[in-house]
Amino acid sequence: MSKNIIFASIIATSLLISGFSFTNSFAESIDYQTEIIPINDSIGIEKSTIQMNIPKDNQIPWGFVEGKIQNHVSDYPVIIQIFDNDESFTGNNHGAVHFAQTPVNDDGSYEYKFRVLNSNQDQTEAIFDGSYTVKIFKVVYLNSNLDAI
Repeated sequence: MSKNIIFASIIATSLLISGFSFTNSFAESIDYQTEIIPINDSIGIEKSTIQMNIPKDNQIPWGFVEGKIQNHVSDYPVIIQIFDNDESFTGNNHGAVHFAQTPVNDDGSYEYKFRVLNSNQDQTEAIFDGSYTVKIFKVVYLNSNLDAI
């Protein structure tokens, strides 16, 4: 269950790098869901879904998704998908915004940084603002005893 807490707090803690308080964080109350989708008898995809809200007055230029995967399968990256809840396309409830993958370290940890604001001289442009759904896909062993293989 601790990995679920890690993923639920991804966005809430993601911008604490600069030392600002939770009141300035652009993550509000976080809903998260985790499900396991078996690939075969030994491994599956752990899909975590969280909500991210970035206020229009955000001043922090970077965000990141990080976590530590229990029972991770070596050589499989973490896939991160960010969808805009305010846009939609035919056949999709959310607008696609950003897709990425990042490697997983030997200890199961990972981190992916992304720009929230783009600054050019005195001009600042919001890359992300509003409500987003973040989906994180990780390949894991279904049985914790299999990670020793």
